[in-house]
Amino acid sequence: MHTFLENYRSELSGLLRSFDLEQVGRFIEILKQARDEDRQIFVFGNGGSASTASHFAVDMVKGASLGCEKRFRMMALTDQVPTITAYANDIGYQVVFEEPLRNFARPGDIVLAISASGNSPNVLRAVEYANSIACVTLGLCGFQGGRLAPLCHHSLIVHSTHIGRIEDLHMLACHLMCYYFMDVEKAASRQTTPSSPAE
Repeated sequence: MHTFLENYRSELSGLLRSFDLEQVGRFIEILKQARDEDRQIFVFGNGGSASTASHFAVDMVKGASLGCEKRFRMMALTDQVPTITAYANDIGYQVVFEEPLRNFARPGDIVLAISASGNSPNVLRAVEYANSIACVTLGLCGFQGGRLAPLCHHSLIVHSTHIGRIEDLHMLACHLMCYYFMDVEKAASRQTTPSSPAE
């Protein structure tokens, strides 16, 4: 057991050393611009990536927005369980992310797709639709990026074939993005806000 744990940690550490922080920075700038321009941000994925999408949305909607004049308008399509099951049952699972985007997405909005393989059909269809209406598309991928990476305007690839470690790094990317706004922007805002005079 100890050998397994050591190996997992060692391999994760290797991925961390090659993690593309510059691309994470680009994602942050895109999200910042979307917030400042009052754009909608959509995030989604399947399985573990669905959980990452939901986690990221709550961190941004609450953690990176509470008490701020400008707030993030982010929606995790993965949280729309009745809508997902209705489309999956009546039409097919391949449209569960594309069809809600047809309701809500507008040109200039941000669409962040998460797929470890980069080849999930429902994720690809949603990104193809988003591109067709001039959304800005971002991808979090694994392996070599699959079909998703070249389909998106900007992609962050975790170059691993291990789903768990891909998901570990995807969650790290989401936390880096969120905590930039929480720990850097909010702290800067507190320093520039005049304090109330003592009573």
